[in-house]
Amino acid sequence: MISKLPINIDDLLHRRTVESERIEYKEGWNPESVLHTLCAFANDFHNLGGGYVVIGVEERNGQPQLPPVGLATTQIDAIQKELLNLGHSALAPHFHPLTATYEIQGNTILVLWAPGGEMRPYKAKVSLSSKKADWAYYLRKHTSTVRATGADERELVSLAATVPFDDRYRQTASLEDLSSLLMREFLQEIKSELAADARELDTEILGRRMNVVGGPVEMAFPKNVGLLFFNEHPEQFFPATQIDVVYFPDGPGGDRFEEKEFRGPLGRITRDALNYIVRSYLKEAVIKHPSRPEAERFWNFPLGAIEEALVNAVYHRSYEIREPIEVRISPEELVVLSFPGPDRSIRMEDLQAGRAVSRRYRNRRIGEFLKELDLTEGRSTGVPKILRAMKTNGSPTPVFDTDEDRSYFLIRLPVHVGFDRDELPNQLGAEQVAEQVTEQVQRLLQALTEEPLSTKSLLEILSLNHRPTFLQNYLQPALAAHVVEMTQPDSPRSPTQKYRLTDSGRKILALKE
Repeated sequence: MISKLPINIDDLLHRRTVESERIEYKEGWNPESVLHTLCAFANDFHNLGGGYVVIGVEERNGQPQLPPVGLATTQIDAIQKELLNLGHSALAPHFHPLTATYEIQGNTILVLWAPGGEMRPYKAKVSLSSKKADWAYYLRKHTSTVRATGADERELVSLAATVPFDDRYRQTASLEDLSSLLMREFLQEIKSELAADARELDTEILGRRMNVVGGPVEMAFPKNVGLLFFNEHPEQFFPATQIDVVYFPDGPGGDRFEEKEFRGPLGRITRDALNYIVRSYLKEAVIKHPSRPEAERFWNFPLGAIEEALVNAVYHRSYEIREPIEVRISPEELVVLSFPGPDRSIRMEDLQAGRAVSRRYRNRRIGEFLKELDLTEGRSTGVPKILRAMKTNGSPTPVFDTDEDRSYFLIRLPVHVGFDRDELPNQLGAEQVAEQVTEQVQRLLQALTEEPLSTKSLLEILSLNHRPTFLQNYLQPALAAHVVEMTQPDSPRSPTQKYRLTDSGRKILALKE
């Protein structure tokens, strides 16, 4: 057993960062049922990244019941020994989950983490009580573990020894290429209890606990996902691992353009690119109507749609193809281009309607880390969220495009018809901006009256617990309106980053008094 897992246990129990089909709750220890679920997670039929079995928590109507029932210390010790035996004698090839105990509301629970296995397909004994030596393959169907049969069994067997690219070992790299500092920062950000122990662990042990290091002790290697998130220059291993943001003020055919490249760990460049787009190119319009008291508000491009489009590209692009993610912005549209395109099992008409569900994901671990960082929600949610965000903003319907060979994927977000297509709107005067300031942004401005503050301090002052809510409703609109600015604009991801009022922000506070 290891001390803690690289997750936020509260988020896991409330299914905030892990989809329900990847979690199974057990009130008590049922070895046969747990065995079959571990086998299903190890097979990882849809490349979702395996899953978790939480023992000591009752499930009722699909929801975990808290406070947990819990387990006695003697029970946990016995379960540990039986798990070890089952991994050798009842699973083939051998498979052992990573385990940890947690104190939740005065009771102890046991969490089993079963990442997608490297030697699939796995099979398990059908019965632990029968003397018959019957074995079968198991997989997950929604939130249930089922025995694989027919076409599903044949497809699972066809996946033999195939591991998604992001979960493979990188034999041209060494453990020195993993930054323990970046790994610790990640654990601190997601509030994992493993963060408390991380400083005392060497890179190999910490990497194994985070499942970004694999292989035998005498020849351990970093996994590709570890290098993508926890190396300062992943492009040295995966050329063109970058996000290019290009603005064409005169349209794509014009002679002028502005370009900015973002390179570095995946989580960082995703956030930095989004923050840059928000600060530089997102504008809000306010139109007053004489016939009604409420003003009409809309953005040239809604932030929610841009976030989903960009994170979708980071999640689903191939890091074996030497092409960057491109964000092209013009007065007419914002386009996100990545390579290759969606799986052939997805019909474009289903994608356009927001009904597409991928049969199997290209990257199973990248999504896992993006979810922990609150950059994405879960499986097949991106396109529906883009459609909703554009509709809510009153924008034209987005366009999803690829070619017959599925060699690229393009998401086209047309500008809101209320904006002048000849140019992006200029910054407004203080009185006009003041009319646009929402109640949330007003609270943020008041919090910054005395001194610059960090995100953590602002969350405390504003009594907020959900970081994405703060970013989307408070900070990003304030940055876009140029009423708040970063103290370190050249290092948006700096641990010492703070935010302060701009001259416009101070003027707005004065106007509101």
